[in-house]
Formats: sequence, C-alpha cells, structure tokens
Amino acid sequence: MDVRQLQRQWIDLISALFREGFLDAQFTQLQQLQDESNPDFVVEVVTLFFEDSERLLNDLCNVLSQQVVDFNRVDAHVHQLKGSSASIGAQRVKNVCISFRNCCEERNLEGCFGCLQQVKQEYTLVKGKLEALFGLEQQIVAAGGSLPMM
Repeated sequence: MDVRQLQRQWIDLISALFREGFLDAQFTQLQQLQDESNPDFVVEVVTLFFEDSERLLNDLCNVLSQQVVDFNRVDAHVHQLKGSSASIGAQRVKNVCISFRNCCEERNLEGCFGCLQQVKQEYTLVKGKLEALFGLEQQIVAAGGSLPMM
C-alpha cells in the first residue's frame, strides 16, 4: 500500500477516535511529548496503560465477587483506572469510571456491576482502536513515511 494511503487511513482513524469521544486532548499532549530522541514514547505509555488496566479490571472483578464487597477497595481501584485513563486521554473509559465511583459512593452493588461491564467494554474498544492506530504507524514508518501532523 502507498504511504499516502496509509497516512490517510491514519488521519481518518485518529480523527474518528476524537470525534467518537474515545480520545481527548490529553492524547494530543502525549503525542507532543514524543520526538526523535524517544520515537516510541506514546506506544510505551499506552502499553503501560494497557497492562495497568488489565490488572485493575481483574482486581475489580475479584473485589466485586466477594461475599462482602469492600466498596472502599473498589473505589480505590476505579480511582486508579480513572487516573491512568485520563493520563493517556482515554475519555470514554474515564467517563465510565466517574459513574463507577458514584456507584461506589452510593454502595450500589448492581450499579457497580453494570459499570464494570461498561468499563470493560470501553477499555476493549479503545485498546483495539489504539492497537490499530499503532499498527498503521508501524506500516507508515516501514514504508519510509512519517506520521502526518494533526
């Protein structure tokens, strides 16, 4: 595939991620921190987000499946997930975490389970879309091109 076509796909994908609310301005700021001295900065930070999120989601499943749910522990995990998603600009994940924290505050177990399913879904969606974006970036660079400026 031609480099220009790949670059066009990249622009279309990243534009859709912002338009559909998957990403916010924090992701743009993250991209601006990347330069020639650290060309994989965004991928590295987002990969850490993926690893951290997987652990937190597993922890949330475990804590919510206890006979007596410790809502303070649930809230602490959700707070961490909210912070890490906000730090990379994963807006939809962050927004679900806000609702999730409200359910924790209200000690609403049913609401917490609903939010857990929703946050898992939003996380899975943004992870797949970011992996596709990074895959396009690799193809562009491998074809001798550079990433378009947004």
